[in-house]
Amino acid sequence: MAGAAIAAWSLAPRREQRASGRNALLVVLAVLSALIASAIAAPNYPDLTGRVTDQAGLLTASDKTDIESELASLEQTSTDQLAVVTLKSLEGYTIEDYGIGLARKWGIGQKGKDNGVLLIIAPNDRKVRIEVGRRLEPMMTDTMSALIIENAILPKFRRGDFAGGIKDGVRDIKTVLLGDAEEVKQRAQGARTPENDPTVMIHVIVFLLIIGLIIWINYRNLRDQAMVGPGARRRNGGIVVIPGGSGNWGGGWSGDGDSSGGGWSGGGGGFGGGGASGSW
Repeated sequence: MAGAAIAAWSLAPRREQRASGRNALLVVLAVLSALIASAIAAPNYPDLTGRVTDQAGLLTASDKTDIESELASLEQTSTDQLAVVTLKSLEGYTIEDYGIGLARKWGIGQKGKDNGVLLIIAPNDRKVRIEVGRRLEPMMTDTMSALIIENAILPKFRRGDFAGGIKDGVRDIKTVLLGDAEEVKQRAQGARTPENDPTVMIHVIVFLLIIGLIIWINYRNLRDQAMVGPGARRRNGGIVVIPGGSGNWGGGWSGDGDSSGGGWSGGGGGFGGGGASGSW
């Protein structure tokens, strides 16, 4: 009986070792299964083909060229990179999860500067998102991103004008990145009219009074000139005119010659999840 007890005692460590080995094997198999499942379930991200990747086919060739020119101009001016992508499907993912994964895969923006922005449109899922690089988050805040989506992009998307919504979104993102966020805020408030802003009528009245005064002065000068005779002294000669402006109204953007997007790629910018999303 003592011998049997001794034999059982000597076998116990071996059983524990075998059990421990089986447990370790099960853990390894579980980890491998999780990794395989994660790899299988990863989104099928599109390839980065240029500043505009129109997988969903929302843009005409002319629309795409116009938008790419705007994006190239922004990068040439500020070094910030803005890219646009339209997707056929989010593949069951939220646009936030899909967007951060795509932004990190593409690396929009320059490495170390993290100055990239990605405008994502998924028409079949009726979702849109602005994904913002880490270093641009203080400028392109979540609130500002939401403001652009709600006021510049979604109104046209709801009317089926995807190209118009994308262009307006690009315009406002570009305006913010170039340092004029207040212009975007004012634009979001809508056009001022006499009905919603009494100061508009005051400005109109003042403008008309100025025009009336100019017309009266010109009329008086012309009348005086007609009445001038030989040897008479001329009063207030000359005609008042409205000086022409030399501003940049309607000035066009001059891209960097890479409007096709060929050869363009992200520079390794990082993303931390900043931005905003919307739906229609």
